[in-house]
Amino acid sequence: MIDYSESMEKEAQAFLKLSSFLSDFLNERKNTLYKSKYEELDNLVEQCFLYNGWFTEDNVYKALKGIVLVLEETKLTAFCKQINKTKTPKTVAVIMAGNIPAVGFHDFMCVLLSGNKILIKPSSDDKFLITFFAEFLKEAEPLFTDKILFAEGKLQNFDAVIATGSNNSSLYFERYFGKYPHIIRKNRSSVAVLSGKESRGELTLLGNDIFDYYGLGCRNVSKLFVPKGYNFNTLYESIFCFSEVTQNKKYANNHEYNRAIYLLNQEKFLDNNFLIIRQSDSLHSPIGVLFYEEYESIDNVTERIKNIEQELQCIVSSIPLPFKTISFGNTQSPVINDFPDNVNTIHFLNNFELN
Repeated sequence: MIDYSESMEKEAQAFLKLSSFLSDFLNERKNTLYKSKYEELDNLVEQCFLYNGWFTEDNVYKALKGIVLVLEETKLTAFCKQINKTKTPKTVAVIMAGNIPAVGFHDFMCVLLSGNKILIKPSSDDKFLITFFAEFLKEAEPLFTDKILFAEGKLQNFDAVIATGSNNSSLYFERYFGKYPHIIRKNRSSVAVLSGKESRGELTLLGNDIFDYYGLGCRNVSKLFVPKGYNFNTLYESIFCFSEVTQNKKYANNHEYNRAIYLLNQEKFLDNNFLIIRQSDSLHSPIGVLFYEEYESIDNVTERIKNIEQELQCIVSSIPLPFKTISFGNTQSPVINDFPDNVNTIHFLNNFELN
């Protein structure tokens, strides 16, 4: 039992019911109480892929497992202690991205646990799951009935904004929502710093950081920093188990397109028929491509990362670095306190009325 005010307890307990439901669904432990809900979610998983070819069954299941991880009870309890629940609920408009399934869930959870109302503008690419979660929570806790709203058309009647998009869309968001208290997120990428001494097991785990969700997330590694003269053969051998990504037509088409462009431009690159590795100063590699830069010393790569730190979401490495790093294989397994862009959403929700 979560030891907070009665209403906070009800809100947190509703999310725990959602977590329990999703855990049973994923493990095929079907509680008869939710028989129709299981059938509905089964159909939605299929519908997600029919509507968006990136949202395969495996990727939707991976996203649902991630939500269960975020809603682990002891961590949710500790998380709720950060929250100063408002006594005067405001409406927070949340404009969600659609790059990976249910990517807006963390913002959704934060706004509701803070006691505020949420006005959701879902991405057209990812509208089914968040709608399902909203209806589940309303049934689990009537307190949410008037606190979860969906925007139809233009956003209106809100007090603050959380918007996630690209660098281009952020300009639009700044123009239209800059006068409101806001969090506006831009493009970010993730990188890995290799020493050249990584084991095959570590490099295989790095494959998860590269290929989970086909590399569409800002937490996916899109660039490597490697020591000068690095040999990519062991990396390619270690990630061969991910070759099935080309079974997805959208991924395969991206890979083939980028290979054709590089060949046409007579650019140097490596290719194993499912991942192109190419030297580049850029951070944001296209789907099916992994960029790399060489470094001569740890001081050298440290200085480079300092210059681009505000553009990074995750740094993966086993090397001691003066930055927060993530171990191999874990970029797409964020926990409840992993805030996008390292901007504490709860702190914003606790304080935006003062802005």
